[in-house]
Amino acid sequence: MKVFLAGATGAIGSRLVPVLVRAGHRVVGTTRTPTKADLLRAAGAQAVVLDALNPDSVMNVIQSAKPDVIIHQLTAIPARLNLRKFDRDFAMTNRLRTEGTDNLLAAAHASGVRRFIAQSYAGWPYARVGGPVKTEDDPLDANPPAELRRGLEAIRHLESAVLGSGLEGLVLRYGGFYGPGTSLGEGGFFLEEVRKRHVPAIGTGAGVWSFLHIDDAAQATAAAIERGQPGVYNVVDDDPAPVSDWLPALAAAIGAKAPWRVPAFIGRLAVGEHGVMLMTESRGASNAKAKRVLGWAPIWPSWREGFRRGLSTPSSSSV
Repeated sequence: MKVFLAGATGAIGSRLVPVLVRAGHRVVGTTRTPTKADLLRAAGAQAVVLDALNPDSVMNVIQSAKPDVIIHQLTAIPARLNLRKFDRDFAMTNRLRTEGTDNLLAAAHASGVRRFIAQSYAGWPYARVGGPVKTEDDPLDANPPAELRRGLEAIRHLESAVLGSGLEGLVLRYGGFYGPGTSLGEGGFFLEEVRKRHVPAIGTGAGVWSFLHIDDAAQATAAAIERGQPGVYNVVDDDPAPVSDWLPALAAAIGAKAPWRVPAFIGRLAVGEHGVMLMTESRGASNAKAKRVLGWAPIWPSWREGFRRGLSTPSSSSV
């Protein structure tokens, strides 16, 4: 199959390209950075330098490529995310999830593309009511903290556009990434902040997170090329857990001191209302549908083992 991978040198893309090539797919991968094009070619993909916010360029490239499947992995998250300035730091990613999605879908229709797979997110977008673990049928948050509203609007736009496109649209709601090339991998800023004890457990620490190793994200995405009906899929590990469990375990796994614990009012001053919500109210997600329908199972079923052994898993074939 011919696969057009938008965002081929990002965290997922760099692990996904070799997986697709080994599976026999012909891959056309995009990058915003000309110097990364050679990395894509070395991994076995055809490289295209592309501004996904330019609709004419997107149309021309996809019509020329004539892919069977488009995979949308476009993000622009800063290497050092400032949680307090979440809205600012996700501004370009929000545009890629709205304008970029629309550009890719328009080109898909014009080029006769059959299947369209897009990246979304499981976790804080879910409504903060009911049980701690959500399925794809549960609603998203109707009233998120102000700093997360634009981000959630962009996610809603992406999901509704893909699912309403008339194509075989699959939305993959990934868990929080960890592993090589992510902020929660060796050299990543979040891991370094934990080492410095700059990430405290706030309030009750009852917020539930679902994690996903970056290689599991790649494997699930590859499975979605050929399997699964149109719809939404939570792609997360088997072990949703509260902050009070996973944050101390992460510190222990990397040989750091245990995180500080601070009351919510102190946390609110440091990371804002949305940061406190992530630590105290967020919900995890169930992967039952993805496992059943996509025929996928995580290599790292739990972050507990993943944090100990998977943060710097070598991969000579990654971009």
